[in-house]
Amino acid sequence: MRIWIDADGCPVVNLTIGIAKKYQMPVSVVKNYAIVIENDYAEIITVDISRDAADYYIANHIEPGDLVITQDNGLAAMVLAKKGRCLNQNGRVIDEANIDFVLDSRHHGRVARLQHQRGPRHKKRTNEDDVQYEKALKEMIDKDRRSHVY
Repeated sequence: MRIWIDADGCPVVNLTIGIAKKYQMPVSVVKNYAIVIENDYAEIITVDISRDAADYYIANHIEPGDLVITQDNGLAAMVLAKKGRCLNQNGRVIDEANIDFVLDSRHHGRVARLQHQRGPRHKKRTNEDDVQYEKALKEMIDKDRRSHVY
C-alpha cells in the first residue's frame, strides 16, 4: 500500500509523512508548484497549478488498495472508483457506505454558496484533530498489514 497525499491545503502532510516513515511505507506527496514541501523520505511530485491537477494526477496513478489523504470529496470518489481507500484530514474514512452522502453534501454546499447563502463555518484546527487523524491513519495501516502476508 502506498500513501498518497493531496497536499493542496492539507494540514497533515508532515504528520502523515512521519507516520509513513515510522511504518516504512512508501508515500507520495502531490502538490502544485506554488506549494513548497521538502522532505527526504517522501516522494514529492509537483504538478501544474491548474485546478484539480493534483487530484487528476493522483487518480491516474493510484493502484487498488492505495490510501489517499485528501479533503477533496471529488477526488475521494475517483479514488473509490479505482478501488483505493480514502481518509480525510480529520480522520474520517470515506468509503462506499458514505460517499453518496458526502457528495450530496458537497453539492448542496456549492448551491448555497452560488446563491450567496452562508456555507458551513470551519473551526480552527486543534491538537485533538491531529490526534484523531493520527489514530485513524494508524488503524488503517494496521488493518492493511493484518490483512496481507509480507
